[in-house]
Amino acid sequence: MTKTTIEAPIPGTFYRAPSPEEPVFKNVGDAIAVGDTVGLIEVMKSFTPVVAEAAGTLVAFHVENEDAVMAGQPLYDLEA
Repeated sequence: MTKTTIEAPIPGTFYRAPSPEEPVFKNVGDAIAVGDTVGLIEVMKSFTPVVAEAAGTLVAFHVENEDAVMAGQPLYDLEA
């Protein structure tokens, strides 16, 4: 098994769900397919999806919901 750390593509606020009333996109232990949305990064009310570019199992988040993130900051780990 190979572990890959996925980094934030842009700076902003990381969200694990599309809105506070909705469930999170993915949880630790979930299978991830290429193209799956794992979270959103918001910058000035513009939301950019964090889309998986590789398949695997989500094994850890490095940030919490609503954390401020910088470009290149680790967001989550995938194991393939």
